[in-house]
Amino acid sequence: MPPYAARLNPPQREAVLTTEGPVLMLAGAGTGKTAALTSRLAHLVATRRAYPSQILCVTFTNKAAREMRERVAGHLGPGAEGIPWLGTFHSICAKMLRRHAELVGLESNYTIIDTADQLRELKQLISDNDIDEKRWPARQLAGFIDSWKNRGLNPADLDPMENEVYANGRGQAMYHAYQDRLKALTACGFGDLMLHMLNIFRKHTDVLEDYQRRYKYILVDEYQDTNAVQYLWLRLLAQAHKNICVVGDDDQSIYSWRGAEVANILRFEKDFPGAAVIRLEQNYRSTPHIL
Repeated sequence: MPPYAARLNPPQREAVLTTEGPVLMLAGAGTGKTAALTSRLAHLVATRRAYPSQILCVTFTNKAAREMRERVAGHLGPGAEGIPWLGTFHSICAKMLRRHAELVGLESNYTIIDTADQLRELKQLISDNDIDEKRWPARQLAGFIDSWKNRGLNPADLDPMENEVYANGRGQAMYHAYQDRLKALTACGFGDLMLHMLNIFRKHTDVLEDYQRRYKYILVDEYQDTNAVQYLWLRLLAQAHKNICVVGDDDQSIYSWRGAEVANILRFEKDFPGAAVIRLEQNYRSTPHIL
């Protein structure tokens, strides 16, 4: 048994060695889910089931991505350096979008604007459209647009009720104008990174099929914190090989303010029939008194 598996407990080891097909790892805080996930990634490479470039591993923060890369390096040594698709959802989509920017009307050297720039552009659009910014502030419109993007909605996808939430029925028009403004600037917001790639996958099947073939294995950390656009993006990518392993806690979600839907983890077995469900229940973090 390889060293990275020998030091794990039985459920963790099962999650590492169950390589084929969909796997749902239910793991609470402190149960060693990162150890299991990184050992699984190392195992896929060490046993030559996939080249590092054929593994997509996504998480939510740069800190978590760095930690995972360091742990995999501890298992594999220099071989861990060539894992190009280990990172956050948004960093991976930014990398993809550089390759396919022209498909959504951007250039490959597009810029990613921050919140301050976003608000500045929205204030200008509000002024240009004779909307009272005191009554309908730019920050409110920014919140609506971020929510729509997190749900995978383009301006044309908004229903009448969504349209009514801003400036008495002008939500859709302002969202559309804002997206046109970003294209004119060859820029995109943080939320556009995933929405653009979802749109590309839906409209350009050749691009989607290329990535589906590329990623023989998909690993996802903190799956309970995925929002709708992240969920749809992952589900499309996993359809070819269906070797997707997600880790999450169905009792915990910290990103509900950003559209996270814990229902994503609850319907995993419906999305991927026959999924192996592995529960990590041994806590390594809390003191005996707390337990």
